[in-house]
Amino acid sequence: MIRVHLDGELREAEDGSTLGALTGGLPAGCSVAVIRPATKEQEKTENIAVTTTAGEITLELTGAGENIFDRKGIADSLSIHWADRYAAAFGPFASEVRPDKTPHLYERGEVILGCGGYDNKTSYLIFAKSRHLADHGADGTGGVVARVVSGRGVLDQWTSGDRVTKIEPVISWADTSRSFTTTDPSLVLEDGMLIVTHVTIEAHGYSEKEVTTGAAASVEHLLLALAGGRFAVSRATSTHILDAKLVGTEVPSQFVHPRREGTVTVRTGGPSVGGIYIYRADVPSGPAHSVVGQVVHGIELAKLAKEGDLLCTEVVPARIDLLGLPLSEAKKEASARGIALAIDTDSPDRVVVGQDPGTTLEVLAGRAAKVKTAPVANVIDIELDDAHAPQSCETFRRITGLAEHDTGMMPAFFVFDDVFLFKPKVPTTVKIYPENCPSDEVPAAALAITNDSRKGSGLVGVRLSANREFGPTSEPFEGTNIIGRVIDTEKLKSVKERQTVYIREVRK
Repeated sequence: MIRVHLDGELREAEDGSTLGALTGGLPAGCSVAVIRPATKEQEKTENIAVTTTAGEITLELTGAGENIFDRKGIADSLSIHWADRYAAAFGPFASEVRPDKTPHLYERGEVILGCGGYDNKTSYLIFAKSRHLADHGADGTGGVVARVVSGRGVLDQWTSGDRVTKIEPVISWADTSRSFTTTDPSLVLEDGMLIVTHVTIEAHGYSEKEVTTGAAASVEHLLLALAGGRFAVSRATSTHILDAKLVGTEVPSQFVHPRREGTVTVRTGGPSVGGIYIYRADVPSGPAHSVVGQVVHGIELAKLAKEGDLLCTEVVPARIDLLGLPLSEAKKEASARGIALAIDTDSPDRVVVGQDPGTTLEVLAGRAAKVKTAPVANVIDIELDDAHAPQSCETFRRITGLAEHDTGMMPAFFVFDDVFLFKPKVPTTVKIYPENCPSDEVPAAALAITNDSRKGSGLVGVRLSANREFGPTSEPFEGTNIIGRVIDTEKLKSVKERQTVYIREVRK
């Protein structure tokens, strides 16, 4: 028998067992990290593992942190003394802190050396559970001696009677020359191997007990980018890996902060705007990067990933997006997440076409949402042809809202005979180059967008009959990009000019 660590859990397996047998089959295309025991070295990091009666956390030490946590017998002094929604204090013990009697601003996960009654003989280690301003009896620097880099959920579990049971340095593997990522399920396991199959990210502002919304919009971009559960590594450097699938999407800058190992950011400016970054080394904060999350499991996989790897990824919490769902399904989804729904028209055969608030964190913070619905008869299903018009389809999704939701919308511009024209708002920076232009005949129900060779660039159209002369937007073939087809052609016949039309993409 051999012993293998699988995502932190010790497993036993028969000699000669394979990776696929251990994991029950690898997700299609996803890479896992394999760290051979021969590559492990006893290299002490700047992190320490703190075991408590409610769970284990990992701290990254800062400043005087080493002096505090290296003290002999310090663990025996750390029992919970008080806790509220903002912080939890462990102690007391004696220290050399000189309180400056001034409030300081603290972020979730910071560990503060403070004291009670401004007496350093009754000092405490205070764990910030949420962003708050307080005077914890710290020195003039604010007294931050460490930061929680994993296990933040434990902060919310502490109650009266909890205590620290063990403090020890984190020993990490340093030589990665024989550690690697693989998609090969036939890999034969070795005794002592460490296998990491996925990355888990906790969104910035989210915890089981409290949700803050200061970064709600940028976090929503993270949830959208990784909604499929995959992080596609398009670039891998010594400091970070990048998922570029949503590069080109504008994202607001909401929380600029130093980027430490495991920090997840979205780029808010520059050539890779909209890209998602996971940091595998510490770098300073940058004005073009907004922090949106923290890796809480699987940093080894992120550190070993190479360009082209696909990583199974989970973001906590899961995204709440009810648009496009039949109302009955939206109710079930909301109920399962503990969300109270206010519905404009609660009747059968309706589809959700609007949600307020529109971000997951805002919905979770208020535990409520308002939804706008439309009769299913007014929601037109379409199919897009990414194989032949990938750029035009991407543009169409962005200008109609289908890039963010399962339901989009566009205003009817002109209706005549069997031609229906729509005019979604196209930003001036968006270019629509000729792509998938017809050459012989345009089939009935074809969906098209006018390209930049014509004055009506961005106009969307559909024609109910085939035509050998003009495209669905009534432009010549060279000005027409065919992007898909309309499935519900009968529903088009009731569309009126200036009416907002709701569309829903059906994927093959």
